[in-house]
Amino acid sequence: METVSDFFGKLVFDDRVMKAKLSSDVYQSLKKTIDQGAKLDISVANAVASVMKDWAVENGATHYTHWFQPLTGITAEKHDSFISPAPDGRVIMEFSGKELIKGEPDASSFPSGGLRATFEARGYTAWDPTSYAFIKGKTLCIPTAFCSYGGEALDKKTPLLRSMEALNKQALRILKLFGNTDVKHVSTSVGPEQEYFLIDREMYEKRKDLIYTGRTLFGAKPPKGQEMDDHYFGVIKPRVAEYMEALNKELWKLGILAKTEHNEVAPAQHELAPIYTTTNIATDHNQLTMEIMQKVAQRHGLVCLLHEKPFAGVNGSGKHNNWSIATDTGVNLLTPGDTPHENAQFLLFLCAVIKAVDDYQDLLRLSVATAGNDHRLGANEAPPAVVSIFLGDELTAILEAIENDEPYSAAEKTTMKLGVDVLPKFPRDTTDRNRTSPFAFTGNKFEFRMLGSSNSIACANMMLNSAVAESLKIYADRLENADNFEEKLHEMIKKTIKDHKRIIFNGNGYDDAWIEEATKNRGLLNYKTTPDCMPHLLDKKNVEMLTSQKVFSEAELKSRCEIMLDNYCKTLIIEATTMADMARKEILPAVESYALEIANTAAAKKSVIAGISTEYEEELLKKLTCEAQQISVKTDELNEEIMKVKDISDIEEKSYAIRDGVLVKMNELRAVADEAETVTAEKYWPFPTYGDLLFGIK
Repeated sequence: METVSDFFGKLVFDDRVMKAKLSSDVYQSLKKTIDQGAKLDISVANAVASVMKDWAVENGATHYTHWFQPLTGITAEKHDSFISPAPDGRVIMEFSGKELIKGEPDASSFPSGGLRATFEARGYTAWDPTSYAFIKGKTLCIPTAFCSYGGEALDKKTPLLRSMEALNKQALRILKLFGNTDVKHVSTSVGPEQEYFLIDREMYEKRKDLIYTGRTLFGAKPPKGQEMDDHYFGVIKPRVAEYMEALNKELWKLGILAKTEHNEVAPAQHELAPIYTTTNIATDHNQLTMEIMQKVAQRHGLVCLLHEKPFAGVNGSGKHNNWSIATDTGVNLLTPGDTPHENAQFLLFLCAVIKAVDDYQDLLRLSVATAGNDHRLGANEAPPAVVSIFLGDELTAILEAIENDEPYSAAEKTTMKLGVDVLPKFPRDTTDRNRTSPFAFTGNKFEFRMLGSSNSIACANMMLNSAVAESLKIYADRLENADNFEEKLHEMIKKTIKDHKRIIFNGNGYDDAWIEEATKNRGLLNYKTTPDCMPHLLDKKNVEMLTSQKVFSEAELKSRCEIMLDNYCKTLIIEATTMADMARKEILPAVESYALEIANTAAAKKSVIAGISTEYEEELLKKLTCEAQQISVKTDELNEEIMKVKDISDIEEKSYAIRDGVLVKMNELRAVADEAETVTAEKYWPFPTYGDLLFGIK
């Protein structure tokens, strides 16, 4: 019987394959490129390409593609076959180092935000050797970066890799000051928990809103939702279990470390969590995971919904980004050590994160901003739009003791003088998992809970890496020039705690009193929607930090701001147009048909029994007629708002107009249509209801 260890990673050109199939010299040279960023020699590239091609063909591949992540939010690929003509009329299978390293796909139809003119069609893909190639179907997929003819990043991988290098550079400076000269590389690791919904495919195909937008635009609340808390961690239904089993096998073949699976809070909602891995690889894996989740669902007669809020009234889906920093020697820099030296180092990295989150809370908020996630944040199921850090009582008490130069009340009182007296070692799991906090410390990592389920994790991690790199740079600049290292270190940590303690909050993030305290008393930001936060990407402090860390150019930042706002506008216009179409073509005819039946019933009763009361029918007919009229009026008003925004050329102005006009009318139309659903006979309602969708899988 085949076991997981027999097929795990069988479709990945990983280190095991490279070590077995490449010559020792080629393998060592490639490892140097992967681990240390050394330049890749073309002769090495040719050797790798030849072996990679042979391995791929042995495993059934006929084509190759440079697999990249453009600013559409999904992945892209252009397939080329390995075949080349032979003189005798046959074909041979070839793949060169040049083809491995660089591709030239047409970039004209990908979002660029003004980085290139429409006629400048050429783009380049460049191999990322730090992320293993893999086989998907019959195609060898080579993870790559994607840039324009002028060299600007047109993807999410390039700035992510830049941010990882920025953090590595600054972290090495800090570690050197603590005497850790054996460390050659520092990287961030991520484990993204992925939430999703599963619904029956036949029902999905009867709803235009799900097909066109990924979420239900109409739907009255069913008699039962998640009130009983009986779905969370409940027994997994056989059909769902079969899906999860098939999904795991597909992911494991691709070397994706799928670890945990369970039912989530809402009916039909589930979660998958992987084991941590290096951030850029975790990003590639998460993009693959979302794609494979949807493909496997199709094979099981299901549809996997990754929208942040596919159903109103029940929990939406997020993606919890568990983030940590580690050295190539195996040390997690967010784990307290056993000595004063290690404790001080831990506290400095902890303070770097605290400072980064406070200084760049706007960047973290906008890194997760989408039209879909706007429905979820702050909805008593996900963190609020206000960014804060949860540290737990013990760690917070330690920081307060340092700030005030007071003894810390532990097993024995210890003065918080860093590098001189021992900081009490505290247990790894000293904090609870505060699910209301956007950014929670959970023992040896931070859990950033604001990401939406369909988000690429690249955006959040590139901002987090960059902000922490900036904190570490400031610290390194000061410490390298200090006359007394220990005194400067203590002074700097103390100052960081004092200056940035406003961002630390260990209470209930759902409490309205917290939002008021955060914004009015602490001065924290509360950007509730994408148009509120996205323009702040171009604030002077953000541009200066991201360009100085060499993560983005100013032109790249401007392009991303425009693209994200454009995506917001297009998403809501598609949703609004779909709503108007469904209201006119499906909901109104259904309500009118039922009204006609009620009218005919009343007339028939009167004709059969003289003087019989038809009060019930008359009241219901009046209500249905009123509802139909309101649906018609609200549909017309929505269409008028759609027409108003079409001629607005400035994308920022357009996003505000859609938020304040189109979205308001969408909510008004939904309210009257959902009310009509509650009084219309089930046989007339034109598409599956919430009850059907949420409880349809047996």
